[in-house]
Amino acid sequence: MQYSIIVIGDELLIGQVTDTNSGWIARHLSPLGWEAKSVKVIADDEHEIFRAIDEAFAQTDVVLMTGGLGPTKDDITKATLCRYFGGEMILNEDVKRNVDEMFRRRGLEMNRLTAGQAMVPSSCRVIQNEVGTAPIMWFERDGKVLVSMPGVPQETQAMMERAVIPELVKHIHSDLDIEYRTFVVIDYAESALAETLESFEQQLPDYIHLAYLPNQGVIRLRLTGAHSNSEVIANDMARLSEQLHSILGDSIIANGDKPLSQIVGERLRELGLSMSTAESCTGGNVAHVITEIAGSSDYFMGSVVSYSNDVKQNVLGVDSGTLDACGAVSQPVVEQMATGVCRVCNTHCSVATSGVAGPGGGTPEKPVGTVWIAAKVGDIVTSKCFHFNGSRAQVIDRATTHALIMLLKLLR
Repeated sequence: MQYSIIVIGDELLIGQVTDTNSGWIARHLSPLGWEAKSVKVIADDEHEIFRAIDEAFAQTDVVLMTGGLGPTKDDITKATLCRYFGGEMILNEDVKRNVDEMFRRRGLEMNRLTAGQAMVPSSCRVIQNEVGTAPIMWFERDGKVLVSMPGVPQETQAMMERAVIPELVKHIHSDLDIEYRTFVVIDYAESALAETLESFEQQLPDYIHLAYLPNQGVIRLRLTGAHSNSEVIANDMARLSEQLHSILGDSIIANGDKPLSQIVGERLRELGLSMSTAESCTGGNVAHVITEIAGSSDYFMGSVVSYSNDVKQNVLGVDSGTLDACGAVSQPVVEQMATGVCRVCNTHCSVATSGVAGPGGGTPEKPVGTVWIAAKVGDIVTSKCFHFNGSRAQVIDRATTHALIMLLKLLR
């Protein structure tokens, strides 16, 4: 089955934002035997949207559209689709309840523009957005389908997996059962992991596909199976999952698509341990990703953002002589930071970071991207020097990821 993708957004055309949705969609529909016939990026313009839909429907029976569903006046996709497919804008009470609940959980006050998200074309079938406020809209005409989804990647990707792909399968191939298995893997580069799993992939049945989704030191392996016999696919997926665990062993740190911070948190909770962070170059980012997880107060006690040497010395107890002799970006300093924050926050475990995030501040001995990271569990402290490439934000993100990986390895 062939389909078309339309991506809407002026910000994409000027390079302010990069389109990641189309690639994600293609990767996740490919295992089902579905082929992307075209991908088109267009402006928030009614004429362009009309033309893009006409061209896409001329080629394929299914069009997947992302973007242009925000609450501001420049997001015109919803109204444009109403004019294209007919009908009128009506209040959808289910969407309204969803938006109200989303704002209540976030402790925010509803405004007029966001309340407008509950207005949808009468010509569409609404799929509730479980992770955002913009509804997903399913249109049908003359045997053809258009699905309009938000442009926010996290929302599109989550709802594609939870609802849109199953609905498409039901609409197009009602005889297929789809099953996913995701595994979070560390300690491998993508090429090395592919080499390790070469024989495993060669013996996969043609209705099961293995995808590699790498991201800064962590690779998510996703098995996707589609078969008309639910028992066959369930048995095969269980068997192949066991084989992956046998091949990769402790390098699989979680089953399921979980962020690293959640995996660390679950392990801390399981062991009844608490943690804290001492951060210099990461500026509190490690603490940020940990506290993004609901319930993290069970194990996360606090953080010291020791950006200056004075704070390292006077709050965390880093030895002034060590700072003078070795500099802030060094093994002994980062290890003392990890020990000091456990004392200050009264925790069993910690991570500490100190480095040169850039773009300036590097030296020949310690160039930009140099980061020392320490992890501490009980009396055991481990540390390592990393050299990360990329922008300041990328260095911070990569240091955050590797700090959590180091702690997880000690916890395991």
